[in-house]
Amino acid sequence: MVWLIRQERPFDFPAVHAVVASAFGRADEALLVDRLRTSDAWLPGLALVARPNGESRRNVVGFAAMSRITVGGRPALALAPVAVAPEWQGKGTGSALVRTGIVRAARGHERLIVVLGDPRYYGRFGFTAAIPVGIHGPYDAAGPAFQALVLPGDDPVPTGLAVYPDVFEGL
Repeated sequence: MVWLIRQERPFDFPAVHAVVASAFGRADEALLVDRLRTSDAWLPGLALVARPNGESRRNVVGFAAMSRITVGGRPALALAPVAVAPEWQGKGTGSALVRTGIVRAARGHERLIVVLGDPRYYGRFGFTAAIPVGIHGPYDAAGPAFQALVLPGDDPVPTGLAVYPDVFEGL
């Protein structure tokens, strides 16, 4: 399947909310996206939607966002959420979103992305357990599900405490 991945636009907000809520089977993550959009952590260029190529531009079937966090007091990114409508899962939508997000982050000279998720899934993109590479944070108890991806670059890789914006509290 060929996917069209593009930056989210305001007319996508209702569809994104529906996709994220249906993917997680609850509204918490969709509400997180709504709160992130109004925070200083929001990075619109790293909020991506997916639709099957050739379908209506309003047919959003997947969403992924990266927002600003700090690690050791230095800028880093949190990948959250990654969501695909249930009927489109397993068809490469999430992978296309994550890969596109990683490329955009690298082009933006970012050095580090963290994610909380299945190591088998995110490992295919190069994510590894965060704690062994010197990154700690509110998800340490998740063990290997708290992961990091170091992006290429000349700047030092941030290590230390990962601090998320307040809008993540309660998830």
